[in-house]
Amino acid sequence: MSSENTPASASAAPPSIPNPKSKIQNPKSPSSLRSLAAQHGLHIGAAVSEHALREDPAYREILAREFNMITCENALKWGPLRPTRDQFAFENADLIVDFAEANDMVLRGHTLVWHNMLPAWLSEQRLGNDDAHDLVREHIQTVMRRYRGRIAVWDVVNEAIEDDGIRDSFFLHALGPDYLATVFHWAHEADPDARLFYNDYEADAINAKSDAIYALIKDLLQRGVPIHGVGLQMHLCLWAPPKAKSVAKNIRRFNDLGLEVHITEMDVRMKEPATEENLRAQARIYRDMIEVCLDAAQCTALVTWGVTDRYSWVPDAFQGEGAALLFDNDGLPKPAYHALRETLENPPKKSKTTAKRPWPRLFK
Repeated sequence: MSSENTPASASAAPPSIPNPKSKIQNPKSPSSLRSLAAQHGLHIGAAVSEHALREDPAYREILAREFNMITCENALKWGPLRPTRDQFAFENADLIVDFAEANDMVLRGHTLVWHNMLPAWLSEQRLGNDDAHDLVREHIQTVMRRYRGRIAVWDVVNEAIEDDGIRDSFFLHALGPDYLATVFHWAHEADPDARLFYNDYEADAINAKSDAIYALIKDLLQRGVPIHGVGLQMHLCLWAPPKAKSVAKNIRRFNDLGLEVHITEMDVRMKEPATEENLRAQARIYRDMIEVCLDAAQCTALVTWGVTDRYSWVPDAFQGEGAALLFDNDGLPKPAYHALRETLENPPKKSKTTAKRPWPRLFK
């Protein structure tokens, strides 16, 4: 893994990237998800594994053909990105960014501030408040300025809320209880044109957690903090999906604050081996969620947390479960894929038009 020796050098030209960055020839079928979604002003995306992108030609072909948005799955998280205090390892992120640009895809940067996947050196060093403050600001601005004009959307803060309030984390101790406001301001300074999001899980529908997030974001907006959207992760299980009406109500209240909403990490896991009945049930959940998004005033993206089941995080995280994505282990489309495509081809009549969507400059 290549790295750069100092933060100052991180703004240098990206390193030479091997063939996986190359444009996929003629990927845009009129019936692909990306082509159909664009007709509705919707981004349809996937989180991308740099390993699969490098090693699996079929993965690259599906990604370029079906999706018009990419999220860096792990490459931009602190641990993989910054192995030491004085090194930034941008090779994997550069690979993903280059591939996205070569194939006319919008990029989501994930994530700048998260309590998890932090490098060991961060906890081993005894940083004073001023030193920690400077370190976090430098990290955010070094990373964002490297990709300024290339990564359009950033999950600035990820999973900061627990049931009883702000999550205990390095960032809370380093920057204080109002750290969300601080880091959003730093992000806006680094790239004033980027769309800045707060992202979290188990807040898809109306519940105590989404209430807490709504109250937090509303307060930040009232104080002039630059936040443009909220990401609903939507990691779901087949046996307990959220009610579509509740998800719609939740999205509506964030839209009413003037915010966009992205479904950012969707997957729908089930017990394995998958049965035809369960695959049909999964398809209904995907269909329900894209219908909610199409009907919302400003639900501008639906991103799945992976491309094919072969590279999904689910089997490692949930023993005996999997089959959570739109394509199976062999890259074949599942009923959930067809449900999304059919809905985009024949959306509910009440769905809004493309003209109501923001930032058309992002569409490719």
